[in-house]
Amino acid sequence: MTEALGSTATPESGRPDDEVAAKKARRGGKRGKKGPFGRLALFYRQVVAELRKVVWPSRSQLTTYTTVVIVFVVIMIGLVTVIDYGFSQAVKYVFG
Repeated sequence: MTEALGSTATPESGRPDDEVAAKKARRGGKRGKKGPFGRLALFYRQVVAELRKVVWPSRSQLTTYTTVVIVFVVIMIGLVTVIDYGFSQAVKYVFG
């Protein structure tokens, strides 16, 4: 195999030297320098930042979604009730 001219890859690893050096320098990173309270504060700041990105539904959308969920749950309760009643009648018929 021939190496390209100017390649910085080492023969042992196949990775460029810069990537290896960057990986070694990253070892501690930001987490290594902060204490547990600093990490906790960073976590909460990131949570708040993510919550600001959320697109919240309007009141009418929320009402529509809630109504759809309640109707679906009532239909499923009715379906399960009918199936349960049918199975109970079948068990009574088979086992007496």
